[in-house]
Amino acid sequence: MGPPSRETWAQRLGAFRASPSAFMAGPEGEDLGRDLLIELRSEKLSEQTKVSLLALSLEYPAQLWPDAAAAEAAATSLLDTLVLLPPRPSALRRPLLLAATTALAAGDALGPTSGASRRLLPLLLGLASGRDLGRGFGPASEQRPLQATACECLRELESCKPGLLGDCLGLLRRLLGQEGPVQPLSLLLALALRNALVIRAKAKAGLQGLLVAGDAPTPGGPWNWALAEEGGAHPQPQAPSWSAAEDEECGLAVLEPSPEEARELRAAVAQLLDSSYLLTPVAQAQLLWLLGWALRGLRGQPPVLFKPQLVRLLGTAQLALLHAVLALKAAFGEALFTAQDEALLLRRLTLAAQHPSLPLPAHLFYLHCLLSFPENCPLGPGGEEAAPLLLGTRLGRSLLPSLLHDPMTLLARLHLLCLLCAEDEEKEEKGQDWSPQRYLRELLAGLRQRAALDGGPRALAALCFQASYLVVRCLATQPLVLTPLTHGLAELYRARPALAPHFVDLLDRVGPELGEPLRVVLRQEVVSRPGRDEALRWHLKILAKVADGNAPSATLGFLRAAAAHCTDWGLQQALLRVCRTLMLAGVREGLADLLQALARQLEDPDGRDHARLYYILLAHLAGPKLGVALGPSLAAPALTSSLVAENQGFAAVLMVQEAPAPIRLSVGPRRAAGPGPVLQLQVEVLEPVFSLELRFRVQGQLYAPLDAVHVPCLRPGRPCSPLLLPLQPRLPAPTQLSVRALYATPAGLTCHAHLPPVPVNFEDLFLPFPQAPDDGDKQGFFEELWDSCLPKGAESRLWCPLGPQGLEALVSRHLEPFVVVAQPPTSYHVAIRLPPDSRLLLRLEAAQADGVPVALRTDHWAVLPLAGDYLRGLSAAG
Repeated sequence: MGPPSRETWAQRLGAFRASPSAFMAGPEGEDLGRDLLIELRSEKLSEQTKVSLLALSLEYPAQLWPDAAAAEAAATSLLDTLVLLPPRPSALRRPLLLAATTALAAGDALGPTSGASRRLLPLLLGLASGRDLGRGFGPASEQRPLQATACECLRELESCKPGLLGDCLGLLRRLLGQEGPVQPLSLLLALALRNALVIRAKAKAGLQGLLVAGDAPTPGGPWNWALAEEGGAHPQPQAPSWSAAEDEECGLAVLEPSPEEARELRAAVAQLLDSSYLLTPVAQAQLLWLLGWALRGLRGQPPVLFKPQLVRLLGTAQLALLHAVLALKAAFGEALFTAQDEALLLRRLTLAAQHPSLPLPAHLFYLHCLLSFPENCPLGPGGEEAAPLLLGTRLGRSLLPSLLHDPMTLLARLHLLCLLCAEDEEKEEKGQDWSPQRYLRELLAGLRQRAALDGGPRALAALCFQASYLVVRCLATQPLVLTPLTHGLAELYRARPALAPHFVDLLDRVGPELGEPLRVVLRQEVVSRPGRDEALRWHLKILAKVADGNAPSATLGFLRAAAAHCTDWGLQQALLRVCRTLMLAGVREGLADLLQALARQLEDPDGRDHARLYYILLAHLAGPKLGVALGPSLAAPALTSSLVAENQGFAAVLMVQEAPAPIRLSVGPRRAAGPGPVLQLQVEVLEPVFSLELRFRVQGQLYAPLDAVHVPCLRPGRPCSPLLLPLQPRLPAPTQLSVRALYATPAGLTCHAHLPPVPVNFEDLFLPFPQAPDDGDKQGFFEELWDSCLPKGAESRLWCPLGPQGLEALVSRHLEPFVVVAQPPTSYHVAIRLPPDSRLLLRLEAAQADGVPVALRTDHWAVLPLAGDYLRGLSAAG
């Protein structure tokens, strides 16, 4: 059997990228890494195809080389391939270096016993230093790109094994002064210097001439691993994290370099800072942070070295550089920043946070900087939230939140307002004309007024509760704020009981400062205003959360009146949950009579059985045993009750038991119609099932909560119509639904079971545009959508393999409902609507025999990788 062709490789790579774990578990997965290394030496594949293979090894090294032995063998093979390249220019040298480095780093194979490490490290250092390593490393035109790539590879290895280049600091200093790539060398030297200082400080040893230039290790010669072994294999943080830097400060303080070492260290830092203006903004920020951490707490190294850079960067408009300046401020405080510098920074942040031409992410960045501003002389204890002292009322009033702001900006400004309120309590007591607390109360009232609109957007209600939680977290000790907030929330519930789930979530998150009074007013609000139908459902949900032993007579009276309106199974279960809460709270008087009445009155047999069980438990068990019986654990200890011991079979019938699921759930054909995406679920059973309830839960916040699906009866061999499950994505992203089934068996048992998760794929969210013209200018409609995606959206291009079916068959099978303009068989324009409010546009033009180039545009940048994976997997899906 001959080597795989280019088309075969394209199919294998497409299947691998569609699902790497599933592909590696299949029959072809075991040989993929080996075949990839073999094909890199094949003369039948073009360099571009080989670059694609190397890109795969850079993206998925852990899947291709799962252990240290495989990673070592792969790195050795990649280095052999590199040496065998002809001396002419080649696009493979840099990817081969990156692939060998990635294999060693990801496979944890880097070490003194690794033969590939002993070959790679001197090779990279030689390339970084610009030495002539022979004819296998290309012409002179490739040396500078190779030098930059070698520096990047060394930086990656130094990050994985701190101290690896500790013996090369002097050489790197010398290289930085020569003609070479400034940015890679600067970042490499800064990282190696930082790691060497930390390791030497932990060992309580001096620098021992590390900064003096020495001879570079020769290929095949020994490499000095001493410093790397002292530091261990624990990578240091590579992004600004000054809490981590504080942990290192004590260690750096014990490092006492000699005067000669201190001079060399200052010279090295000054050399790096003097050339930093040649770096990109992100690289400058990284360099400043690394050097700031290296010098923080180190004796004999004044922070005045950073002063010229500070003067240059105080007026920067680059967010990365401004963040680096604030990181330096957090590191050195008043030793580097004067009060005038601090005031200037605060004023700049305040003005930028409200600049109308800046985008939303920039506004949020500046507000975050204000909320966590590192002050020179903070008054409160470390870690305590407080507004900057120099911010003042005048600057603070310019950042007040408004109902017109978008939610993220409003919450960030509200956070700052809460910090101002915490410092302005005395002014409120003196009754000044304007105070932050009065403005805060008016803002919260406005948010509650918008949330109370019947049928209003759910996002407004969520924003109201997010703001309430933020206020409670920041101002938990201020009754002037919490008392009107409590009564305002009670009025909000009175106006819109459907917000009960938000109230329950808020009660779960807040402390007793708001939780206790809010429970009281909500309980009073519910029992004084009995409702029917939908309102009754929300009242019972709130009571199940807030009911306790206080004023039980009013609660029981409400439940007696509500029992007459509880006609369906869901309302009866909600009523019984309130009874269960009262039982756990120790309420007995009057509750037993209510449970007896419910056992006779409720229409649903399941509800009557539960009420009878609760009555039996309440009448025969004391408080501690009752708590154990009603607890969530199904493996509760045996109860020392003669009634329970004599009636174990009866109790088993009444309890919900866990059992293997006789239910098979699968996803049916996709429905591309309607206002939102809907999953069609096919249900099969192995035995008769009655009163089936399927409950779905989505991990995280990507989707809104899903309603349960009910089926009265299912029997084996009798087909059931598909169950429709509407989805409400908050972001157009795939997910998995965990499924729990609650059902009754022919023997009368009530059982619950966990079913395998149901996948929601990216294509399950596709919807057509309802406003597309039927006979009008479809091309104009598509072009209008295409142009509307930019500049706020994103654009990409990719190659979609077709396989044997061709473009027309592929579009007909997968994309037919979304085609706006079609010129079969070579050109299609596709418009896809993605909930909640995104779009994906595709141009499939100039199709060839093996594939078609696809141009993509979307107004949501996160959709691009999902769309790319979907299109690449179409040919494999068939």
